[in-house]
Amino acid sequence: MLFVEQKDFVWGLIASMYLGNLVGLIVVLTTVPLFASILRIPFSIIAPVIVVICAIGAYTVHNAMLDIWFMLGFGVVGYIFKKLDYPLAPLVLALVLGDKAEDSFRQAMLVSQGDLSIMWANPLVGSITTLALVMLLWPLLSKLMAWMRQPKGDAVAAQRPAN
Repeated sequence: MLFVEQKDFVWGLIASMYLGNLVGLIVVLTTVPLFASILRIPFSIIAPVIVVICAIGAYTVHNAMLDIWFMLGFGVVGYIFKKLDYPLAPLVLALVLGDKAEDSFRQAMLVSQGDLSIMWANPLVGSITTLALVMLLWPLLSKLMAWMRQPKGDAVAAQRPAN
């Protein structure tokens, strides 16, 4: 009905999107050398600038110093994850889908009155829940299985110095 009753508005909106994309393309192509020159700045100079800009942004959201402490704390957690070669994709996925998953879990618990057996009440839901739990615990299970398979005598022999 919008196309029938307000066709001037709709086609004007579509034309403005095309024009906006064209202007955006021109702006991006003309500023590529500027952004490429930023890469030549040493990290020791640019890192403090990034931290200050992040702190200003964190502070301006609620005007609270607690937000800056959260920023620094999560920065330390991110540094630890980077040093431990923790993959970034699952963290981003958890950040994006975490709220929806939590809302859905809360709704399931309200419907079932707190009974976790609702997660296995249906074969499809039960298999998905089991698969999710196995994937969650897989690193721990694989290390446990590797430790159990390792012969105890070989571990002692491998630690002795060769003569």
